[in-house]
Amino acid sequence: MGKKIKDPNVKTYSGKELTGYLIGLAGQNMIYNIISSGLMFYFQSVIFLPAMAYSTIVAIARVWDAINDPMMGSIVDKTDTKWGKCKPYLLFVPAIVCVVTVLCFINGQYPAAQSTGARILIVGWAAVSYILWGMSYTAGDIPLWGVTSLMTENQKDRGKVLALARIVATAGVLGMAVQFLAPSLKGFFAARGVADDATQLQYSFIMLAVIVTVVSSILFQFAGLSVKEKVKQQTAEHHTIKENFQTMWKCLPFRQLLISGVLRSPIQLLSTVALTLVIYYFFDNDPGRALGGEGGLNITLVIQVLIIAIGIFGGMLVASAVTPGLTSKIEKKKLYNFYSVAGAVPFVLVFVVFKVFGEALKTNFAVSVLLGLVFFAASWAQGGLNVLQSIMIADCVDYEEYHNGIRPDGVFFSGQSFITKLSAGIATIIQGIAFSVVHFSADNVKIVNDALATGASHFSHDFTNYAAAMFFLVSIPPAIGMILSAIPTSKYALPNSEHRRILAELIEKRHSADKCESDAE
Repeated sequence: MGKKIKDPNVKTYSGKELTGYLIGLAGQNMIYNIISSGLMFYFQSVIFLPAMAYSTIVAIARVWDAINDPMMGSIVDKTDTKWGKCKPYLLFVPAIVCVVTVLCFINGQYPAAQSTGARILIVGWAAVSYILWGMSYTAGDIPLWGVTSLMTENQKDRGKVLALARIVATAGVLGMAVQFLAPSLKGFFAARGVADDATQLQYSFIMLAVIVTVVSSILFQFAGLSVKEKVKQQTAEHHTIKENFQTMWKCLPFRQLLISGVLRSPIQLLSTVALTLVIYYFFDNDPGRALGGEGGLNITLVIQVLIIAIGIFGGMLVASAVTPGLTSKIEKKKLYNFYSVAGAVPFVLVFVVFKVFGEALKTNFAVSVLLGLVFFAASWAQGGLNVLQSIMIADCVDYEEYHNGIRPDGVFFSGQSFITKLSAGIATIIQGIAFSVVHFSADNVKIVNDALATGASHFSHDFTNYAAAMFFLVSIPPAIGMILSAIPTSKYALPNSEHRRILAELIEKRHSADKCESDAE
């Protein structure tokens, strides 16, 4: 069979444009993971903020995002330059995000503060820097995802770029290297006269955060330098922010996805708590010890943790790769709801495995493999839902253009940005409540860290409740969220056949308009 020739009348991206976009998206998602996972760990276990303090900070930030994200989406949709409406932000935002990300880590240690005023200042700086980061990140995130529906008119090519984008986004977990490697670098500062263990860890975090953020921001810049907007909106009409809010809510399929994504928020606990669990439960808060400390390389433990890590993140990668192909054979709604309901099962099993096997998770290789497999199934469901959400939101943009004559790429993908950040916010609030209940907060975290730093195992200290809280957080709340998320989409309003019809008519209409313009000239 010969090579399939693409329709020359259907505009789409080149390989160079796609590569540049994916490099940029990888960098942007590394930055996201530096903050979503690394900064939360930094607040909790490095500068020792009270659990409810950082949870409140995140809650306030998410309330602001509820207003800021759609506003930014409206601004993007009103943008009209020679480059298009998304590309300008991709050119200039990465440098701003770089600076604000680093500033989030420049703070004092809460227990070391000598006065109430100093402690308030530490919490206040954490709040201000984190909220500013969210605003700058939104200014890049909305156009970065929104441009995917402007890069091509071909439905298959759009599915391809979104699938690859989700795979690359998952690979952005490399940003978590800040959280994982920082404890291993304390010796670097100890050798330079920094005696306090907590200060060594803080300096390690700051150094790594700066290095990884700068590299990630350079990669992020590739998106702005590479992408070209191929799909042009036929109307020059612009709408107010209020009208755009109304557009988001009145579009039934988009509204269903938005509500579903919010209900699924606890699933983000897998990303925000899992690495903390691994560092404390398996490495006693010092990965460097297992990777070649005084006792030498603990190869068995490293392999066990590697299997669990592959389970946590590997499922997302595989699901992101195969899910777009499944949408050509299975109705998107059915696949979405299957992932939601069936995916709840492995999440529940994570806690069951912990309760049944306990310490054997760390000491028994076979049990670690079992936990890795359960995590793989759970993360597969999460990855599949992520890529489906992006594909279905892009479909909703076509739906809105077909019915109302506007392409709200920025506004609708601001909904995805909002879902992502609100999910992280709700997950962090749940995490803060759970850790407060078991007193894994502020000074108590420092006490645990100091004990573990002396070479003690968490099994010999009052860590049982902390470990149970971590396993609970990555299991039961996500399972509940998964089941709830299937309720709004049980009667999803945009079936595959209807979207194919809409897209075909839109392409014909666009090219008819282009032909009329050419004839007029």
